[in-house]
Amino acid sequence: MSFFGFGQSADIDIVLNDAETRKKAEHKTEDGRKDKYFLFYDGETVSGKVNVTLKYPGKRLEHNGIKIEFVGQIELYYDRGNHHEFVSLVKDLARPGELTQSQTFDFEFTHVEKPYESYTGQNVKLRYFLRATVSRRLNDISKELEIVVHTLSSYPELNSSIKMEVGIEDCLHIEFEYNKSKYHLKDVIVGKIYFLLVRIKIKHMEIDIIKRETTGTGPNVYHENDTIAKYEIMDGAPVRGESIPIRLFLAGYEMTPSMRDINKKYSVRYYLNLVLIDEEERRYFKQQHQREFQNLPIMS
Repeated sequence: MSFFGFGQSADIDIVLNDAETRKKAEHKTEDGRKDKYFLFYDGETVSGKVNVTLKYPGKRLEHNGIKIEFVGQIELYYDRGNHHEFVSLVKDLARPGELTQSQTFDFEFTHVEKPYESYTGQNVKLRYFLRATVSRRLNDISKELEIVVHTLSSYPELNSSIKMEVGIEDCLHIEFEYNKSKYHLKDVIVGKIYFLLVRIKIKHMEIDIIKRETTGTGPNVYHENDTIAKYEIMDGAPVRGESIPIRLFLAGYEMTPSMRDINKKYSVRYYLNLVLIDEEERRYFKQQHQREFQNLPIMS
């Protein structure tokens, strides 16, 4: 809407050069919806065109310069006024002057560093976007195009199995083992649980995948736990000497890679939580060490 003639007199559109062939990826928005965005990786070039279309042909558009930016930023929801930029690149497309007709400007950001995974969490958001701006004396005209970045990890040279024991003295002794400590996001957690001593009447047993998001530093640290998956191991009383296999497929769950101290702003870790419930509805917990999940290239 235009008030006293100060409304936008031009539209801006950002078009990637490989828009027709570039893969898209689903990404969760802040309100919980899933949208598709162009997918990029670290080191890839970002290039395209900025189209400035005059709304009123024949009428001149005076401006103080036209530019496009590539931005990577972190926003903490409890500190929304401050955006922490870890990538900020600018290309000037036109010097101050005037446009007498619609015009297209080419741009290219070569081998752009994109060090972190795009992420939308409970208390923090990391995003990448292109922003084209026509600078004007009173009201700038701008347009953003958001992209998604995935980071790839190499397969770990050492990925040892995990073996742990848990028990209540003279009542319960359980040993559980998992085939490895690092998993990719489409992996399968394979393990086994051994009941060495059972003097408690257990009626139910499950494994939960817990996601823990940590934001802030020092005294201003916030922890947000979210149960990603619940996997029922057994429903009924086990006996001494019994063993139960575990196969938990990760592909069906909404998971991100594990993230450690991203730009000194936040971390995302995952834990396996073993839950036992006896016939009197008492709950017993054992949380295992952090499990690491990664974006990995598919093995051939």
